[in-house]
Amino acid sequence: MKKAFLLLVLLGLLGLVGWQVYTKLSESGTAGPRPRQKPAVAVETQPMRRGTIRDVGVFTGTLHPRSRFVVAPKIGGRLERLLVHVGDRLTPDRLVAVLDQGEYVQQVEQARAELEVARAQLEESRSALEIAGRELEGARALREKQIASESELDEAEAEFKVQTAKQRVARAQVVQKQAALEAAEVRLSYTRIRAGGGGADSYWAVGERFVDEGAMLAPNQAIVSVLDIGAVIAVIHVIEKDYPKVEVGQVAAVSAEAFPGERFAGRIVRLAPLLKETSRQARVEIEIPNPDARLKPGMFVRAEIEFARRGDAVLVPPDALVRREGRRGVFAVDTREMRARFVPVTLGIVSGDAAELLEPPLEGAVVTLGHHLLEDGSPVLLPGGPTPAGAKP
Repeated sequence: MKKAFLLLVLLGLLGLVGWQVYTKLSESGTAGPRPRQKPAVAVETQPMRRGTIRDVGVFTGTLHPRSRFVVAPKIGGRLERLLVHVGDRLTPDRLVAVLDQGEYVQQVEQARAELEVARAQLEESRSALEIAGRELEGARALREKQIASESELDEAEAEFKVQTAKQRVARAQVVQKQAALEAAEVRLSYTRIRAGGGGADSYWAVGERFVDEGAMLAPNQAIVSVLDIGAVIAVIHVIEKDYPKVEVGQVAAVSAEAFPGERFAGRIVRLAPLLKETSRQARVEIEIPNPDARLKPGMFVRAEIEFARRGDAVLVPPDALVRREGRRGVFAVDTREMRARFVPVTLGIVSGDAAELLEPPLEGAVVTLGHHLLEDGSPVLLPGGPTPAGAKP
């Protein structure tokens, strides 16, 4: 009985000591782990807004003349006069250069003289044919009266046929000599080299000069180059992603470094049907009216092409877009609980200063800075805003 009592007292003392130890540990905070609150993340936000957004492609390129050709002689000879210089504007059929004409003038005179000889021979053959015709008629009359023999009639007929053939030859020689004269005159005209085109919007000008007066030229040797800059062509190249958006007839705004602040209206006139394998780019040509010839071939330009435009779209800053687990979305801020919620979104047009949200419909503010530290449901701290309940600032 006494032993049982002592045992109970010992157990009571042990329980009391254990309780005191537990109390001390609890007061010192080492009684056991407690759940830790995540610290609030300081972020910056911007409100979503509604407005107009444009899908605009910006490309760089070079200006080219609308057309270009090289003036060259069809015949060889010494360049006697060069009547144009670099930059000169050419009127239609403008005389550009003159070759030495002496040799070709002599050829024309010789052909003209040969033509006169051929015409004289034709007249002679006509007279001979008339005589042969009268003799044939006389022989036939005498043969009918049995005065002339059959051989005499045959001889007269043969002579008539000979003179007829000679007249044909003489007539053909006249045609031949006439053609030779015309050819000589054409060659002579080649010594006067003309250039320049027509068209109300044309502006033909000399681009380069390759020879000087006195030079001996071979046929087809370049003298000057001529450009039509009444309109210029901006050549740009588009990548595969933008190629389906480009269409002939689209309007483009072109700017040049030579004219800061100015824009020139152009229109796409040609689109290559292929992309080069080396660059995966396609050639696009934009025609720009240039009536005052301010734009020059070779200038570096930028072209802006509007592919699409949407009004009353839900817009967020591009900085608000993030990826989480392979999904594109934004962190929308719950201002009551001061927490950020990750919302996957479907994007429309994305430009340099805004991105269009198609789905789901959203309102309020989105995180634009600090979202790399966020997870879905993370507490956030806004500049000048309240601290989330239960979160460490």
